[in-house]
Amino acid sequence: MTERVHDPDDRALWSRAASGDESAFGTLFDRHARAVYNHCFRLTASWAAAEEHLQNTFLMAWRKRGSVVLENESARPWLLAVATNEVRGWRRTLARRVRLFDRLQPEPPVPDHADHVAERVDDQRRMADLLAAVNKLPRNEREALALCVWSGVSYAEAAAVLGIAEGSVRARVSKAKSRLTRLVTPTQLTVAYSEDR
Repeated sequence: MTERVHDPDDRALWSRAASGDESAFGTLFDRHARAVYNHCFRLTASWAAAEEHLQNTFLMAWRKRGSVVLENESARPWLLAVATNEVRGWRRTLARRVRLFDRLQPEPPVPDHADHVAERVDDQRRMADLLAAVNKLPRNEREALALCVWSGVSYAEAAAVLGIAEGSVRARVSKAKSRLTRLVTPTQLTVAYSEDR
């Protein structure tokens, strides 16, 4: 009977990538790109922005591969933290443009060529409505909610990334959920706690 060869863990892949192994970095991308993409969509309510933030997150990861040491066995919590910072920077830039131009021009309507397009537009509308409510939460609660509820990061992993105690992460998630029940409809809550599409 042939012994099964286990896939290398993220730390081993990260170490190989730090030495210039592009295929190891490619494997990390394949493992975590979908989680990062969904995380960015949930923070922006835009598929196009999520795609851009996904690319920028992994570009930053490639640039920092030699200086960053993974604290967890999985690279996902660190990548999600990088993505969160990327989105935060994008929001600051967007806010500056809004102040400069007074208001953003609305995006032109997308023609409904297929059910898939309509579904994506509906996703963005629902997520934008939910995000408006989530943005009323304190920043620390928003971050904990995005990591643990939206992206499935464990409380322990989130605590390591955020630099706080695991109990504090749990408390932030609990407070965020409690506040959301007062801010959104039951249908919006379903969107907030749904699995990745």
